[in-house]
Amino acid sequence: MPATLLATHRVEKPWGRHTLWPGFADPAPGGEPVGEVWFQQPGDTSPDLLIKYLFTSEKLSVQVHPNDEQAQARGLPRGKDECWVILAAEPDSTIALGTLEPMTQDALRAASIDGSIEHLLDWKPVKAGDFFYSGSNTIHAIGAGITLIEVQQNSETTYRLYDYGRPRELHLEDGVAVSDPVPYQAYPSPGEVEAGREVLVEGPKFVMERWSGGGDRSVTVPGGETGWLVPIRGHGSVDGVAWKAGECVSIEGTGELTASADADLLFAYPGTQRA
Repeated sequence: MPATLLATHRVEKPWGRHTLWPGFADPAPGGEPVGEVWFQQPGDTSPDLLIKYLFTSEKLSVQVHPNDEQAQARGLPRGKDECWVILAAEPDSTIALGTLEPMTQDALRAASIDGSIEHLLDWKPVKAGDFFYSGSNTIHAIGAGITLIEVQQNSETTYRLYDYGRPRELHLEDGVAVSDPVPYQAYPSPGEVEAGREVLVEGPKFVMERWSGGGDRSVTVPGGETGWLVPIRGHGSVDGVAWKAGECVSIEGTGELTASADADLLFAYPGTQRA
């Protein structure tokens, strides 16, 4: 089947929320806060990319992910590059990306142990509509009061360097070993290539475009790969499968997409140099 509406998997997190986002049911009163909603392929599969929504009420841990080579040296299939499209943010919301100044590994380890790492990161203000690409080896932390869509390499290998005193496991030595503690350099977005189509990422691990406007469009996934259609706003169908905001559709091959006039969509597929 060329188009499949994906199932959702809700993930409880201590930094999650009880009020989510239109299209997602809030947790039951007294239930654990939900921090993530994953979109899952049918069957026992491990696709190249994973699509998530994140809902934060507190800061996420200061963390880092390995690259493909580092992950494969540990017997893992791939590293983790990721990117975020901000859907909503409170006025003082921030995301940390990189360090304010270059640091040695010894200084990074010491700052992670004593907690000063939190104040040595570059906390950037965020607002709805912002886009950030966080490559593997980038030290980062997502702040409170944010709703976002995350598109990432399908890996959950996360090394926590600091967690604000929460009683969760840290991975100090592994995290320091794969960290590149330097100031963040924004990913050079290729920009709009035609009216209503903006290329946000054209990287070796995945490609992601943002489409706006309605009507019909031909959707083509290169070379027998799987692509992911993530509607932010609007509704429509692709190859007879109906979709609406808050859902995700996987696509194989070529399909015909129809979108409502105010549609806002992400379309992602694997890059050519992935693991």
